[in-house]
Amino acid sequence: MFRLPRLSQRAHNYKQPHVPASPPKILAMGFVAFIVLGAVLLKLPGATTTPISWFEAIFAATSAVTVTGLSIFDVAHGLTAWGKVVIILLVQIGGLGFVTFTVLAATTLGRRITLGQQALAMEAFNQTNVNTLQQTALAVIKYTITIQLIAFVLLSFWWSYTGESSGYPIFRALFHVSMAFNNAGFMLFAPESTIFRQDAVAVLITTLAIIIGGIGFPVLQDLFNQRRWSRFSVYTKVVLIATLVMNIAGFLILWGVEASNPLTLKELPWWQQGLAAWLQAVSSRTAGFKAFDVEHMRNASIMLLVFYMLVGGGSFSTASGIKINTLIVLLVAVRAYLRQQANIVLMHRSISASTVQKALALVFVTIMWVVLGIFLIALFDDMPFRSILFEVVAAISTTGMGDGITAQLSWPSQTLILLYMYIGRLGPLTIVYVLATRRSSRIAYPETHFQVG
Repeated sequence: MFRLPRLSQRAHNYKQPHVPASPPKILAMGFVAFIVLGAVLLKLPGATTTPISWFEAIFAATSAVTVTGLSIFDVAHGLTAWGKVVIILLVQIGGLGFVTFTVLAATTLGRRITLGQQALAMEAFNQTNVNTLQQTALAVIKYTITIQLIAFVLLSFWWSYTGESSGYPIFRALFHVSMAFNNAGFMLFAPESTIFRQDAVAVLITTLAIIIGGIGFPVLQDLFNQRRWSRFSVYTKVVLIATLVMNIAGFLILWGVEASNPLTLKELPWWQQGLAAWLQAVSSRTAGFKAFDVEHMRNASIMLLVFYMLVGGGSFSTASGIKINTLIVLLVAVRAYLRQQANIVLMHRSISASTVQKALALVFVTIMWVVLGIFLIALFDDMPFRSILFEVVAAISTTGMGDGITAQLSWPSQTLILLYMYIGRLGPLTIVYVLATRRSSRIAYPETHFQVG
């Protein structure tokens, strides 16, 4: 008598499964799954030239999935060809995001993605229209394959022709292009090598791949679809202008500051100084390649690199950081306040108050993570403050341009750096969303006057 309702209820529950995790939590767990898988692959026989510990494998896998590039062992000499292939695969997954592959797989199989998958994909793609999700995922894969293939072919032919990359130029080109486009800092060349000082073609291909990967796929899609400046969206125009300004300004400032430094640029011819300064400026925005040792740079250059690492690239890109568009929103908000303007306007378009609040929250949370990380590492290890600052910012911005102290840190500090790489790739606000529980209130309180500043 009572079995039929139970069966009906059970069938109803089966047809409408409940997904307890929110999209940010699924994103977080998905990256953890890839990190664990990567660590297992790196521990397999034949992946390393000498045995590594589980912690070293997890650290390297985390650094690859988060497209950072920091490591506590020498990746160039510590990994075999198979181990380097694992790093390439993890970087590609981390750079594009596992959600892109999920949506693409669902499209290829001809299946409709569920509401939960739609929410997850919109969270990752920063989209509001469900109908454009599959097109966006396909466009991301198409742009990624095309751009990396072109850069790989050009660099392979160039290095095979010049013999600059001795040994295996084709494989080195594959590894190098994968790291550049995905803004990962793993290098097969030492900073003191001549690749980034004398090889102008390699520097040009590298920096173009870094810039294209860092401006964001919405900008790339707009460029390919519209193809005229007047048709570009305000977002695309702002990201392109800001990227150009930051790269040129960083290049000139670094060259000017380091030109008299005998440990970095002083002993080089002027054209090699320019190549090194250009790559260092472009790479500092979360790519992590080094044309010379960071620990030898002047304090002024370090502060510039810290700022550039925190800013990063564009939204929905292979770069991390607070994003250059976030910085622009804050700048126009400050301008509006100083001019006593009621509306925040950018290129004759108004920016909503919620967007400004999100930008403020992102910057504040990121700075708090940085301060906490500096405090804890200073507590765990007796290291120079400059080195600790640079290491923490490099981790949370997933730049990987470390100050050379990663392998010297104690295991608590290395664990903290590992967590910061993970936090930086997901985004500091995503971690807050994962930990926080949304609470709504129907109570409205009277406004009060509260002084600030």
